[in-house]
Amino acid sequence: MVRTLVIAPGPTANGDLHLGHLAGPFLSADVYARHARATGGDVLFGTGVHFTQNYIVTTARRLGLPPEELRERSAGQVERTLAAVGIAPDGFVPFDDRYIKTVRTFFERLHSAGRLRLKGVAFPYLPGTGEYLTDAYVRGGCPVCLADGCAGLCEGCGHWIASGELVDPHSTLNPDEPVELRECEVLVLPLEEHREALVAYFAAIGGRLRPRLAQMVEEMLAGPLPDYPITLPISWGIPAPFPEVAGQVLYADTETIAWSMHASALAAERRGEVLSADDELWFAEAEPRVVYFFGSDAGFAFAVAGVAMLIALGGYALPEHFVTNEFYELDNDKFSSSRGHVVTGQELAAEVPRDLIRYYLAATAPDFQRTNFTREAMTKVVGSRLVGPWNRVAEKAGAFAGRGALPVSERSRTAAARMLARFAASYDPRRFSLTGAAFTLTEQLARLDAWEVTDADAGDFCHETDLFLRCAAPLLVDLAEKGLPDASVPAAPHATEFTPRKLPRLAETPR
Repeated sequence: MVRTLVIAPGPTANGDLHLGHLAGPFLSADVYARHARATGGDVLFGTGVHFTQNYIVTTARRLGLPPEELRERSAGQVERTLAAVGIAPDGFVPFDDRYIKTVRTFFERLHSAGRLRLKGVAFPYLPGTGEYLTDAYVRGGCPVCLADGCAGLCEGCGHWIASGELVDPHSTLNPDEPVELRECEVLVLPLEEHREALVAYFAAIGGRLRPRLAQMVEEMLAGPLPDYPITLPISWGIPAPFPEVAGQVLYADTETIAWSMHASALAAERRGEVLSADDELWFAEAEPRVVYFFGSDAGFAFAVAGVAMLIALGGYALPEHFVTNEFYELDNDKFSSSRGHVVTGQELAAEVPRDLIRYYLAATAPDFQRTNFTREAMTKVVGSRLVGPWNRVAEKAGAFAGRGALPVSERSRTAAARMLARFAASYDPRRFSLTGAAFTLTEQLARLDAWEVTDADAGDFCHETDLFLRCAAPLLVDLAEKGLPDASVPAAPHATEFTPRKLPRLAETPR
């Protein structure tokens, strides 16, 4: 059996998960993993937190906390938030000695293979403090799309922006200090050396990419690919184990593949497996199926630079799918922890049952474009499209409980198979869509709600209601757990008889 390695890259450890995080990669990865398991798949779902990005330093400075304290606190918050909304990864990456060793070993292999080059690179520099500025430490205009932002991954166009290429750069921590460009030798991965392999790879999977990632890849491949820094002349991060760049750290954004391999290894070990190395599950000979879920702005780090590193080393499986998402807004404005414009998953789950949260986040998920969350809209939509219809369906089905096995017609078997196919289309990674799954759930539930059940077709109704709940289970996790005594059994649309049972109700109002 093919093993599927599901990866939802961890957020920066500088705060809790807000609904924008959850509506994107985390809920998607959880829903996909649950469906794949329910249909007999061997799935390992790994996530965690990213502990070495210097956004942790800038956030800690603003909050008046030591960066180390902030990242540890954030990791705990993220784990609790995932649990609060029913997202259940098999492995969760911590920041410990083993993780550091995994990352360093990965880059030592690239270095030993001769894939890295020592090169002089221009960085913004603060003469007053003697500091080089990278990523969160420096802000300016993107030279590709002109959006204002920090160096690194541009939220506007998805391109990777070298610190020295920002338009009118200025320090984020010392904004009044003048900035100059100064060259420093760092180790880089010359992506242009892997152009041919990257072109062939994206030609093979291009039809699976969502529009913004496809556009970024096309634009990147249209020109010379950059020399991607592997080390940086800053102090926050994992110390680089190479004497030619003594005192530098490994660039946090290059940890993508090592982080992913570690997440998969932890997921397997949690199930009791014993591995010889953290990268064992990714060996090409094992033929794993790697499926990523992340925001579009992370596309370069994982889909371009990350794949290039796998190609450079050789012997590893390359990802089959990158399921990306756009931004999710709160009251038509971007989520912002610094401005207090945020709702965390834990906050909402303290007031609203998590099945209702999962359904609404799926129904409004930013699969292809920016979408928006408002509490008022959530209350209205969930009540009219989920809670009310389901409770009426459950009442109708419960009326036939205790009557024993009832016959199921050929018409119902055909309808059930079609319903199963409609859900499966949205859960398939090639065209995965949270909004598609939520739409199918809404439409099929409305069909069942409108059914005027009689004794003659009660078996059909209860059969299709049961199959509906099995198909909706990846989203409605608590309802499925209460309503399906054999939830691990795959949906069976071709049953010739069905024994009705009482079904649980959804809460009418928020807690």
